[in-house]
Amino acid sequence: MEYKNIVGGNFIRRPNRFIAHCSLDSQAASYKAESAFSPGEFAFGESEAAFGEAGVAAETVVHVKNTGRCKELLVPAARVYLEKSSNPARKTAYDLIAVEKAVKSGCLLVNMDSQAPNQVFHEALASGLLLPGQPGPWQQLRREVVFGGSRFDLYGQAIDGNEDLWQAYIEVKGVTLEEDGVVRFPDAPTERGAKHLKELAMAVEAGFAAYVVFVIQMKGAAYFTPHDERDPAFGGALRQAARAGVGVLAYDCLVTPGSMVLDAPVEVRL
Repeated sequence: MEYKNIVGGNFIRRPNRFIAHCSLDSQAASYKAESAFSPGEFAFGESEAAFGEAGVAAETVVHVKNTGRCKELLVPAARVYLEKSSNPARKTAYDLIAVEKAVKSGCLLVNMDSQAPNQVFHEALASGLLLPGQPGPWQQLRREVVFGGSRFDLYGQAIDGNEDLWQAYIEVKGVTLEEDGVVRFPDAPTERGAKHLKELAMAVEAGFAAYVVFVIQMKGAAYFTPHDERDPAFGGALRQAARAGVGVLAYDCLVTPGSMVLDAPVEVRL
């Protein structure tokens, strides 16, 4: 997944879930996936040294494409990357896409666009990624498919060795919460998330395959685990879904200011 017209800046404050105030580089360079560094370079790297320090312009109001708390990411003066909108009629000219987080080993670049994980995982499946237990290549992939009382992110079909139809429902969750290499979900209580898990278990009971996939919007995670302290109900529902046969998967991503691509499986600890 690639963005267009990416500019750098610094976070100032976030008055509500939907907007933030940021300063923009006065010499706004356009950052692209292939510009001046290799994918994944900013996982625990020194991003400011690579990009250089530009002059800072007056602050502007930007749209935050993530309604989660993200308090550990959006701290005063944090380096951020914004996508400039092509729609001149918008109230906000920029979307906040990614942020640099200070970690023990340097700096971690985190994509915080909540719409990106679904797109990135769909791209990976369309490019040939097979899920554990999948009998063959995808014959069909659809997005936003209803099962029971839930609308799951993805639905796919494959053909097994007996020429029988194998069908799977997939729910994708984006993960931006990291501490000392451990990534967790959610960063705020989510009744909807627990409901999705229960209905994935119902899909398994009905004879379908079902998966919940945690797309970690950064590189360098040691392992994924549910955030029981923040939402014990979700953690309990996740473990119950796993016992019912729902596949629980996690993948990290190669992240640049202008792109995010699914990369490698990450250990899940329940």
